[in-house]
Amino acid sequence: MRQYTDRKNIQKKEYHSDRFHVNTSLERLTPDNDEVFKEDFAKLSAKFQINDAYIEADQFVIWIEPKDNVRVLKFLKNTLFYNNLSEMSAVDFLAQRGEFEIFYQMLSMKKRKRMRVKCRIKEHEPLKSAVDAYKSADWAEREAYDMFGILIEGHPYMKRILMPDDWNGYPLRKTYPLQGDEAAQWYEIDQIFGKEYRDIIGPEIRDSAFIEKEDTRGYARIGHEVHFDEPYSEEPSKIGEYQEEGGVLLVKKIKKSKSVTLKKRH
Repeated sequence: MRQYTDRKNIQKKEYHSDRFHVNTSLERLTPDNDEVFKEDFAKLSAKFQINDAYIEADQFVIWIEPKDNVRVLKFLKNTLFYNNLSEMSAVDFLAQRGEFEIFYQMLSMKKRKRMRVKCRIKEHEPLKSAVDAYKSADWAEREAYDMFGILIEGHPYMKRILMPDDWNGYPLRKTYPLQGDEAAQWYEIDQIFGKEYRDIIGPEIRDSAFIEKEDTRGYARIGHEVHFDEPYSEEPSKIGEYQEEGGVLLVKKIKKSKSVTLKKRH
């Protein structure tokens, strides 16, 4: 299969934009604003190097050195009663900073508090497995390897978990196309039928926005609608009501003549 080449942040291309969307930012507070987090921070900073700490969205966030990840997690579990690791994953910042942002999402059921432990690693820098501290890290670490290519040292079964073993590339990196690369388009054809069937079957359609315009059973085209399963037409739609005869109980009929286009959110 063709080796994938870096296309920078190809996922930055937007396929949909919300014209009413307004970006928001979360307020960050110091650990002193919560007695429980204040005490936790004091105990953590006495034993480990804490690069940053703050409260965001009612949860405590700490930044640590990646070499301390397992020691910090064991301390959180055995001393500070954060007995649940609900998630472990990463964010790709390779293009901006040449590194991944790793996070562990923690929950203390005794304290009813949530904490997020974060660190940064370089692209080929290995990370110690946290399976000995939390069994729930097992599949999460395999997914981090499968989706991002992050190397986990000491994992009991380090192999792909979602993608086939021979898959080319890491789908959650920002350099990986949203619809997959050329190898992804042909993968199932090659595996099920063989490469000799490529010209007969054609590549897999992986674009989630793809519409077969002549299919009048599965798709509707705004302005060119036809009744279900009727022949496709390029002519402007003459349909004036979007509901079958007899209507639906408690549902008001939608008429094209009554439709409006919003210029701003109500």
